[in-house]
Amino acid sequence: MPKGAWWQGGRDGWAGMGWDGWQDADDVRLRLEQGADPERWSGGRPLHRAAVFGSPGAVAELARWVADVDAVEYGGTALWEAVLAGRADNARALADAGADPWRPLIGGWSPGRLALAGPGPGLFALPGGEPGLTDAEHATAEEGRRLLGALGSFHHEGIGLACVAGIDAREAVRRLEAAPADDEEMAELMADPYAYDLEEIRPFVGVTTVPGGCVVTQPWGYAPSMPGVHTRLSAGTVSYGLYANPKSGNQGSVARDGVIEGWDLHPSGRPAPDASAEEVFASCLYRLSPVAYSCAFVGLRPADARAVVGPPDLWVELPERDYWGT
Repeated sequence: MPKGAWWQGGRDGWAGMGWDGWQDADDVRLRLEQGADPERWSGGRPLHRAAVFGSPGAVAELARWVADVDAVEYGGTALWEAVLAGRADNARALADAGADPWRPLIGGWSPGRLALAGPGPGLFALPGGEPGLTDAEHATAEEGRRLLGALGSFHHEGIGLACVAGIDAREAVRRLEAAPADDEEMAELMADPYAYDLEEIRPFVGVTTVPGGCVVTQPWGYAPSMPGVHTRLSAGTVSYGLYANPKSGNQGSVARDGVIEGWDLHPSGRPAPDASAEEVFASCLYRLSPVAYSCAFVGLRPADARAVVGPPDLWVELPERDYWGT
């Protein structure tokens, strides 16, 4: 049986094609030759999936079959998706196939300008008359690279944060009316927090001053991003909340001057088709780095990851109250 023959008869010819299947250029070619639809896969466009998850060979093969290599899905072309995902190899394959690097898309950003902001500024030659990055965008991108390097790599699933602009740790504690936690009890808790009932340890959070403001952290739960915490912290300023939910992914929220103005956000994920230019830029700079995204949103400039992973400046216990109201 020829490779791929088992899937024949599927509605679009891609039955059984998983995310990693786009790596196999020979299988992609065989499916196309046997009638797979180059314009449709599981409700989306095959070229867009391959641009993010596939190999340059698979991308080049699909690009030969599609009617329009610059077709748009959810506001972006396949080239735009490749650049946003940091897939320079696939971006080159698409450009070689005729994709337009300078077509403005979500938030007015073209793939070419996004590449200037990311790790591949030399990916496309800047044509005459095409604007590059502004001085402010250059500075933002430079700070983004510094922030990512300062935070480094760590396991962030399960972490809860509130990143607050313009106040230090002691002011955050005052606003929360929190009490100092017992050092010995916290040492025992931190040795194995998952040995405890999560409701029992939910009130305990760490608070750390960083350049630009402070970070309220809970390495094992969502407490810092609860609305009642958020709104108290954000009086006269802005707070970005993050809960890296191990079950459903990163959940973001924004409180400004005591009011929740954004909920169920997706920090560092793909920007929505109606995203602003600022949101697209941040998503590009901090792709798959939700902690850095959260810090950058409010202008925090930590020198390392201590404010997030500990030990914090202060361990405190939140008073008992309804934190799901405001």
